[in-house]
Amino acid sequence: MSDSRRTRTVVWLRRDLILADNAALDAAKRRGDVCLAFNLDPVLLASNRIGAPIVQAFFSALKALRADLRCRGSDLALLRGDFSSQLLALARRLGAQAVYYNEDYDPAAIARDRRTSADLTAGGLEVQSFSDHVYFGADRLRNDQGQPYRVFTPYSRKWRALHATAPSAPIASEDRLGERLLPRGAIGETSAVPRPEDFGFGSSERYPACSEQIALAGLERFLQPDGAGERYAELRDLPAVDGTSRLSAQLRAGTIGIRTCIGRAFDAAQRPKGAQIGAWINELIWRDFYQMILRSFPHVDGAPFLDAARHIAWDDDEEALRAWCEGETGYPIVDAAMRQLNQSGWMHNRLRMISASFLTKHLLIDWRKGENHFERHLADADLAQNNGGWQWSASTGTDAVPYFRIFNPVLQSKNVDPDGVFLRAWLPALARVSSKYIHAPWNMSTAVQSESGCRIGVDYPAPIVEHSFARARALAAFGAVLADRSVRPDR
Repeated sequence: MSDSRRTRTVVWLRRDLILADNAALDAAKRRGDVCLAFNLDPVLLASNRIGAPIVQAFFSALKALRADLRCRGSDLALLRGDFSSQLLALARRLGAQAVYYNEDYDPAAIARDRRTSADLTAGGLEVQSFSDHVYFGADRLRNDQGQPYRVFTPYSRKWRALHATAPSAPIASEDRLGERLLPRGAIGETSAVPRPEDFGFGSSERYPACSEQIALAGLERFLQPDGAGERYAELRDLPAVDGTSRLSAQLRAGTIGIRTCIGRAFDAAQRPKGAQIGAWINELIWRDFYQMILRSFPHVDGAPFLDAARHIAWDDDEEALRAWCEGETGYPIVDAAMRQLNQSGWMHNRLRMISASFLTKHLLIDWRKGENHFERHLADADLAQNNGGWQWSASTGTDAVPYFRIFNPVLQSKNVDPDGVFLRAWLPALARVSSKYIHAPWNMSTAVQSESGCRIGVDYPAPIVEHSFARARALAAFGAVLADRSVRPDR
């Protein structure tokens, strides 16, 4: 039982729905008794930057966390409404002296946290924030001039050098936690975990569910001897193969700690067959990099990283945008990718690059429209990662692909899904199309179309744009504003 004379701290959870490897929770536990709280934000839930898959992912994580806490005799204080007033009321009801939370680099979250911290401090509470959702905080790595990195490769070298000398071990925030958790009776009545439908969102069994148990099991499966991690470098670009960790939604909800992932990955990479796990570690470094970019250059939320890219003449073709969103472009690899996204709340990373390149280069549609579609359809929607990926593909961001490198969707399709297994799984109209034609089904003769049960323009769309035309148009539009741009690499 908790002693009412001991200090009490409210841990304000946001993107860290976990009891292990949680920096704010660990600090609060060391201070005294702890109550964990999460505040539902009706304004955010009503915005056009959030969709059903991520809502379901977070609500499932909240439900699992509450069940875990109740098994330990405590509870999750689930609040709803204005952050300052809700947290202040909870702290006063519990007799808490402090509110601890983990940082979030989203510009809107930073503004929210500043307002809420000021209000709580004015209300007589101690407020502390901690670095938790990244392995190295945005201010830890700087170039030789003391400035944020703008290019990934030198950032990665500095990241690895710092890891070699000062690795961040997983935080033992769960150790002896039961002695510090406020009992359920002391927390009192609290809101029920809502359903997505309560806020107007649909739900689906295909959308990822998040919890600490699911996340740890997924990490163990990926990194186990002879698991997918040991073939990650060769399998990660093949969407028909279960060759990735599938932990992105878990990392977004914070049901697994980044220090846990990186610590386990480095250990596994030392095994005789563990060399390919290094490629996955590199992806986690990319995650830190994009988080650092968002924190250091917040203008990327809504604007291109490169100032010159503001002048690209985008095409406002709403019908082409609709076709892309719905997976009806006539290019199978793009359409299968978009249907995977729309139906499952997830898209394979290589396909994210292909579909983003197609929208921005083939259709010449503003990357921000694609970014928003992904935000509303991804269970792992994260501003830093989503924005970084889109700006990379659109050649508007830091370390971006040069504008004159334009993915050929047919060649990409042949490279990543040579036998068309993934295409047939998501495009039923192509189920009987042979591997010879499946990547470019418009090349089938009328007779072959009839034999395959796939009439182009009837059963499956004709291409909405021709590749060579689209490539020439993109080169002209991008070259007009980016051709003379030079980038001085970080040293």
